[in-house]
Amino acid sequence: MSRREDHRLTTGHGRYTADWNLPDQLHAVFLRADRAHAEIVSLDATRALAQPGVKAVFTGEDARAAGFKSLPNVVNYTGKDGQVMLKPLHPVLAQGHVRFVGEAVAMLVAESAAIAEDARDLIEIEYRDLPAVATFDAATAAGAPQLHANVPGNLAFEYESGDEQATAAAFACAKYVSKVTVESQRLVGNMLEPRACLAAYDAASGVYTLHLPLQGIGGMRGQLAAVTGLDKEKLDIVTQDVGGSFGVHGAAYPEYFALMLAAQKLAHPVKWVGTRSEIFMSDFQGRALSLTGELALDADGKMLAIRFDDRADLGAYAAAFGPYIATKNLTITMGGVYRIPAMYARSRLAYTNATPVSAYRGAGRPDIAYAIERLVDYAAHEHGFDGLELRRRNFITRAAMPYTTPNGTTYDSGDFSAVMKDALKHADWYGFAMRRTASESAGKLRGIGIATYLEAGGGGSAPKDQVAVEFDADGGMKLFAVTHASGQGHETVFPQIVAETLGIDAALIRFDPQTPAAALTGSGTGGSRGALGTGSAFRVLGEKLIEIARPHAAAQLKVEESELRYSEGKFHAGDRSLGFIELARALAGATPHPLNTVAEGSFGATYPNGCHIAEVEIDRETGMATIARYTAVDDLGNVINPVLVEGQVHGGVVQGAGQVFGEHAIYDEATAQLLTGSFQDYTMPRASMLRDIAVHDYPVPTPTNALGAKGVGESGCSGSLPALVNATVDALRPFGINHLDMPFTPSKLWHAMRGARAR
Repeated sequence: MSRREDHRLTTGHGRYTADWNLPDQLHAVFLRADRAHAEIVSLDATRALAQPGVKAVFTGEDARAAGFKSLPNVVNYTGKDGQVMLKPLHPVLAQGHVRFVGEAVAMLVAESAAIAEDARDLIEIEYRDLPAVATFDAATAAGAPQLHANVPGNLAFEYESGDEQATAAAFACAKYVSKVTVESQRLVGNMLEPRACLAAYDAASGVYTLHLPLQGIGGMRGQLAAVTGLDKEKLDIVTQDVGGSFGVHGAAYPEYFALMLAAQKLAHPVKWVGTRSEIFMSDFQGRALSLTGELALDADGKMLAIRFDDRADLGAYAAAFGPYIATKNLTITMGGVYRIPAMYARSRLAYTNATPVSAYRGAGRPDIAYAIERLVDYAAHEHGFDGLELRRRNFITRAAMPYTTPNGTTYDSGDFSAVMKDALKHADWYGFAMRRTASESAGKLRGIGIATYLEAGGGGSAPKDQVAVEFDADGGMKLFAVTHASGQGHETVFPQIVAETLGIDAALIRFDPQTPAAALTGSGTGGSRGALGTGSAFRVLGEKLIEIARPHAAAQLKVEESELRYSEGKFHAGDRSLGFIELARALAGATPHPLNTVAEGSFGATYPNGCHIAEVEIDRETGMATIARYTAVDDLGNVINPVLVEGQVHGGVVQGAGQVFGEHAIYDEATAQLLTGSFQDYTMPRASMLRDIAVHDYPVPTPTNALGAKGVGESGCSGSLPALVNATVDALRPFGINHLDMPFTPSKLWHAMRGARAR
């Protein structure tokens, strides 16, 4: 099946948050902090409130009076030596202090957005500036300014995984040890659809209705309830289309709660649509990680131990998934695809005066995959091993699956050696020398890089995934779930799964992205979960429909149920048959339809993996790097829809390339002002960045779900970061350069080559 939602979305018929409007709605704008760290001395909205059309100004005191709690994050476990994470108040609107540029200080509501924007400039605010810290190192240095009274030294949490003593013992007897630090720089999400919200309140029922971008209704409703103290039944979320998310739209943001407060106080719906400048400053950002890895090898290149010392810049507050990413997501797969007897990792998390960090495509999994594969490549060159043979020698074998790592992660399935062999063939690895010679003749450096990555997929907080179906009078089926697409193709793949299970035409089935299925449970989309979680539940639904239809088919055919067999979309009894859709139409007179049902299942985590091979050319005179060839071979388990999978891989690889070659959210070290606050300063990937990519599947089905699927959402990023960096460093190796940190801008590469020549 090709993507059925594309015509609607590309012809202007999509309905995003900004497209929703309600009668008598008001409009909100936010006054945001123009400095990174300061005490709020006074705020006077008198002049703004005097303007015609202005209805109200809300501040942190209003949010406090409403009883709003701190915005949540998901860390509920202890760290090293049983320590509890220090979580300062993350307010809806600033209370007494501002701690990053772009923090919402006040909200002004008016009859129109234009009136609100003009009146906002009349709010008078006085600050007492405080020293700011923009990096982990600055925040944790002796004598650093304190951001939160209850977080001494700005260190929020220290976490560990693995066996420190066993790992140290393995390093002590190693023949070779390699150590490298990789920086996974801070990024801005920059989805196509800027964040927005429309909130309405019904005083009679006490129900709030919210239109906002999300990834799953259940998760969003849970976060909203946690902050407001409301029952989940009082929160009605209506969303149709979401223009990209990658984790960034999965969290409940301060603006949503402020709008709820205004809608309740003013008895009118209130709408806010963020500008791109606001999004740069206030959307939770990604990455901001520094990972120092060490690898211990014996004389034959067998891996004895691996350890990491990880540092995470959380930004000003512990937002949503940020602390979880920097702890569990970094350590769950810290051995990658390798059999390593001893592992240990320590993560330290600090608060800084930057925008808070949360999930961004891969949410730590691309970062640890990058750190592992960069370390393996570095070790191979440092100690004279062939990089391919070093990997082969240490792969976990297919026969060892399921395989439990020393820190307790159980990989479900995989054949890492076969995947790499397939990638080497498709990439023509052994023909690279000829291509390098051709590049040199054209005045270009050319490097090749490989990454054999593995990531965790399919995790979710809900105990099960539920889906539902309703039939219409023509036998058509409408599917429901609490997951929500932001470009993945749910309207295509979920009907396809049910149609293939039933053996019927998918044109008769529709997935409704504006789901009213508030009573259903599920984890939403995220962590490559869509197909293997919700999709598996739809496979169960298809199988259940056959069984609940069986007695009705037997009655129609006037036979015993035991005489029926089902195949190719029909019930068969001897030489007679009855099509499933024909039966559904025959039963349409009853209300509700007898085949309307709910199906569910609990599906375990799985571990997508693959081998990506990149070739990069660098212009010696300008430092401009280009991707000359790219090959991706991924074990995603059973592939449901190759069109969707290929699109996801393309997008993920390009997103990774954006980080490798340009994207970087940069803060001034002295003031913590965001220096890359627009597309003039912040480089985004373009379609021309990746002109030659080949995508191949090497499926090893997983037993952990009904489809045997492993998920694809993050694989492009997880493979491209290390493959592209390894290729770029390989191109620079003639200059004696053995490591360089992203992003590889022309300026950085030019200065690196120039510096190497000078040395």
